[in-house]
Amino acid sequence: MKPVNQKHELRIQLDTKQCRLSARQIKKMEDNLGTLRTRAQAFPISDLYVTVSRFPRTGDFHVKTSLVLTGRTLFTGDRDVLVHPAYLRCVHKLVHKLDAYIEALGNKASIAKHEEGTQFDVIPVGVPNPDVLERAAAEGDYAAFRRAVDVYDEAMHRRVSRWINRYPALAARLGDTLSIDDAVEEVYLNAYERYQDWPRSLRFGQWLEDLIDPSLRALLENGDEELTSISLARTLQEMDLGS
Repeated sequence: MKPVNQKHELRIQLDTKQCRLSARQIKKMEDNLGTLRTRAQAFPISDLYVTVSRFPRTGDFHVKTSLVLTGRTLFTGDRDVLVHPAYLRCVHKLVHKLDAYIEALGNKASIAKHEEGTQFDVIPVGVPNPDVLERAAAEGDYAAFRRAVDVYDEAMHRRVSRWINRYPALAARLGDTLSIDDAVEEVYLNAYERYQDWPRSLRFGQWLEDLIDPSLRALLENGDEELTSISLARTLQEMDLGS
């Protein structure tokens, strides 16, 4: 188990609309993230989304930022005739909002506990039978595989519910075209299909943890196809229960 005070890197995604930024401008923007990076290190999820838009009529730039954290997303926005002043003000406001969020959590010890509850909770309520997993994967029996991994269901639901906040577009679909059950099932399907790739040096729960992010990415990029596979998997389970 890794220590709960592990530092996490801030992931950044930059999008532009009706404008193009030079490499020098982008480098300058990255260089101004030092304080924000430091503040966000305590959180297991810390993703920064930056959108820079230019209004054709006025030539002004509008900068919007979203900082996705464990349990909270912070938003800021600003406008200027130049990109960098607007961006810098957004970052400063984010730091203030992040400080307020940290204070609301209590202190850094509280964040560490918060992190501990999200980083290492894919732990089964019972002991999975490795022989059953091996046989089910070898025989192409997903229903049997799914029964064997249901000891992870509670932990997987908690972990996926938090992890999905990394992808706002995916989280926005919850309750409409997507459920947490769907996302969990996608992880199990990937584990079933890739079972022979499981590094035996990792506990199975840790491997499931590692599959969460690629599974959510697959749902984001190929939603209809993945949901069809999930629906088929559920049908197989229902047939197995009814037999």
